[in-house]
Amino acid sequence: MIWTIIGLFGDGEYISALCIIFAEIFILFTSFPVHECAHAWAAYKLGDDTARLKGRLTLSPMAHLDLIGTLMILFLGVGFAKPVPVNIRNFKNRKRDFALTSLAGPVSNLIMAFLFFVISNVFDLFSSQICYILSYFFYYVGYINVCLAVFNLLPVPPLDGSRIATAILPDKYYYTIMKYERYIMIGLFVLLMSRAVSGVLSTVYGWVADGVQFLADLPFRLIG
Repeated sequence: MIWTIIGLFGDGEYISALCIIFAEIFILFTSFPVHECAHAWAAYKLGDDTARLKGRLTLSPMAHLDLIGTLMILFLGVGFAKPVPVNIRNFKNRKRDFALTSLAGPVSNLIMAFLFFVISNVFDLFSSQICYILSYFFYYVGYINVCLAVFNLLPVPPLDGSRIATAILPDKYYYTIMKYERYIMIGLFVLLMSRAVSGVLSTVYGWVADGVQFLADLPFRLIG
C-alpha cells in the first residue's frame, strides 16, 4: 500500500494518493470498530458476555485499536485490531460457536464493502469534480474492507481464520499452532513487507471485490 501511495505521488496523482491515505484513516475509526464489535455481539448472542463485560461491545475506536495492526493498515493496507476476548466455555457448542463468532468480523467487512460501493455508485451518478473524488474515496474504503475480510480469513494467528480453524482442526494441532502465534504473525508481517505474497493476495482481493461490486451495481442497473 505504501508503494502505491508513493507511486501516485511520483506520478502527480495527488488527489488519488490523498484519497487512499484518508480512506485508511477512515477505516481505522469505522470499519475496525465495527469488525470487533461484530465479534463481541456474536459472542454475546451465542452465550458469552466476556467481551461485553470488558467493554468491547462498543463502536468506540479506542476500545479496539492495536498499535501493530494500525501500522499495518497505514503501511500495508490490511491490518487487525485487538482480538476480542472470548470464553468458549460459555458456548453451547464450543467449536461451532467460536467459529461463528470469529466469522462475524469478516462478514461485517463484506457488508460494509457492499454499502460503501453503493455510496460510491451514488456519487458516480453526478459529474462534478467533488462527486468524482467522493466516489473514488468510498470505492477505495469499500475495497479496503474487502481486503480486511479476506486477510482476516487467513488461517494465521491471531487472525480470524486461525480461530475459525478450531471447527476443523483437532484440538492438539490447533493448540500447537497457537503456541507459536507470535512468531507466525511476525513471519506474516515480514512476508507482507517483502511483498512476497502480495501478488496472490491482490488477485484474491480483486476477485472478491469484483463480486461485491457486482452486487452493489445491481440496483443501479435495474433502474437504468
